[in-house]
Amino acid sequence: MLWTGGAFGERALPNSMITILYQDDDCVAVMKPAGVAAIPEKAGDDACLSALLESQLGRRIFPVHRLDKDVSGVILYALTAAAHRFLNTAFERREVHKTYLAVVHGLVAADRGFIKRPLREFGSGRMGVDDAKGKPSETRYEVLARAGNYSLVQLHPLTGRRHQLRVHLYSIGHPLAGDDRYGDPAQRHGHPRLMLTATGVALHVPSGAKLELHGRVPQDFREAARTAYGFEV
Repeated sequence: MLWTGGAFGERALPNSMITILYQDDDCVAVMKPAGVAAIPEKAGDDACLSALLESQLGRRIFPVHRLDKDVSGVILYALTAAAHRFLNTAFERREVHKTYLAVVHGLVAADRGFIKRPLREFGSGRMGVDDAKGKPSETRYEVLARAGNYSLVQLHPLTGRRHQLRVHLYSIGHPLAGDDRYGDPAQRHGHPRLMLTATGVALHVPSGAKLELHGRVPQDFREAARTAYGFEV
């Protein structure tokens, strides 16, 4: 069975900020808004996405992977402990394929390529390239459009390191537009948001079905890409 998340599979519950893209007995995929933490930032944090989703669904959920607070897009949660173990194993084995869309500074020269740079944490949550002590990290990218001094790129992280996409793009001289952590401080201002969003995920869910969600671009990202950078997405 193949689930591609057609129109009938996407719904926003009344009076809720969380759009559900897919749900079965084992897992739920939702659209995470930018500016909302995926998991609690501190004890008792009831404003994070997981707490809001638990309230919306009326049941416990189990985080499987994360998106940075300022990153929007598709995120998956397990609904049972058994499904949590299954999905964690799928991520560990790199059986989950994720897709992102980003606007970066500069005109990326190659139409497509791989970034293979080892990453490690340097302190205060900041990640960086370390060829000697870093963990192997790999990102595949494709340039979709170029305009002015910006490029619209599609990204496929083949590993799942913290801040991987942000650091990899910075390491090749094309930091994310709106990134307040990596890149030239003089370029960090005047952007509508961090220009990174998770647009899709593909994997086998515990039921055996193939879940494929593609092209899920939130409206605020579409508007920002068009009005601030001239990209239609």
